[in-house]
Amino acid sequence: MSSKLRLSVLDQSVARAGRSHDESIRATVALAEHCEALGYHRFWVSEHHSLPTIVGTAPEVLMATIAARTRRIRIGSAGVMLPHYSPYKVAEQFRVLDALAPGRIDLGVGRAPGSDQRTALLLNPDPRSSERFPQQVLELHAWVNGQPWPEDHPARGIQALPQSATAPQLWMLGSSGYGAQLAAHLGMPYAFAHFITDGEGCAEAIDLYRHTFRPGWVAAPEPAVCVWALAADTEEEAWRLFASRERARLDRNLGRFGPLLPPEQAARPLAPHEEAHREALRRRVMVGTGEQVMRRLRALAEELQVSEVVVITWTWDPAAQRRSYELLAAAS
Repeated sequence: MSSKLRLSVLDQSVARAGRSHDESIRATVALAEHCEALGYHRFWVSEHHSLPTIVGTAPEVLMATIAARTRRIRIGSAGVMLPHYSPYKVAEQFRVLDALAPGRIDLGVGRAPGSDQRTALLLNPDPRSSERFPQQVLELHAWVNGQPWPEDHPARGIQALPQSATAPQLWMLGSSGYGAQLAAHLGMPYAFAHFITDGEGCAEAIDLYRHTFRPGWVAAPEPAVCVWALAADTEEEAWRLFASRERARLDRNLGRFGPLLPPEQAARPLAPHEEAHREALRRRVMVGTGEQVMRRLRALAEELQVSEVVVITWTWDPAAQRRSYELLAAAS
C-alpha cells in the first residue's frame, strides 16, 4: 500500500483488580482524549453484558461523554449488538450523538450477543432475534438517514429525530464470513475482529467482502481490521505488561472470567495443554517496542490490503495503556 496506514482505537473499559469499575469507565474517556491529541482517526467502544472482565455495557452513553470532551476524532460503537434492540430506538440514540458531534459518529453493529445466552434473553426474550439481523440493519440505515418508507409500511410518516445535515456512518462488525457477506451485499464498511479469532479466518473474510462487494451505502469496499497489540519502551517491559492479558486469555479458555490482574500477580501453574496454548499465543500476539509492533501492523495491513488498523490494548495500569498508544503513534 502506498498510502499512510491509518490508526484507530477500540477500548472495552476492562475491569482491573484492585480498581473500581467507575475508574475503568473514566479511564476510557481519558484515553479517548489522549488518543485524539495523538492523532488517531477513530475511537470505538464496545458493548458487553454481565462479563466480569469488561464493564463497557453502554457504548452510546460513553460516546456522548467522549463527544463532549473531543473535537476531531471520530467516535463509534464496536458495536451495538442490534438483535437486543429496536432499530428505531438505536437510530434515535445515534441521531442525538450526531447532533452532539456532527459528522463524527460511527454506528458499528454486530449480531453476537456480547454476553452469555441467559443474559441475552434478559435483553431480548426472543431467542430467535438474531435471525432478523439483516432486516434490522436495513431498517436502522433507513431510520438513521431519514429515508422515506413505502405507503403501506407501518413506519410511514415517523421520523428518528433529531434530523440534521449529517448522519452516523454504519459499519458492519464481524469475526466470520457472515458479516463480510452481509456488508458486501449492502455495500457498507466492514471491520474484522482479528483480536477475537487471533487472525483465523481474517484474510478469507476480508477477501470475501472485497470480491463480492457491490456499491450501496458506500461506493467502494472499506475494510478495516481490529488487532490486539501492546507496545512499551523496551521489549522486555512489553512482555512483562503482557502477562496480565496472557493470564486473562488462558483463564477464559477454562471459563474463568475476572478483572485484569497486575503483571506481578498474573503467573499461575499451567497444565501441559495450557503451556502449548501460551506458546502459540505468544507467537501470534503483537508485543514489543513501538517500532517492532508498527512493523507487524504494517505487514498485516499490507497482507490484507487494508488502509486502516484499529488497535485494542489491555494493560492493568491505564498509564501503560496510554504509553502504548503514544509509542505506536510516534512510530507510525
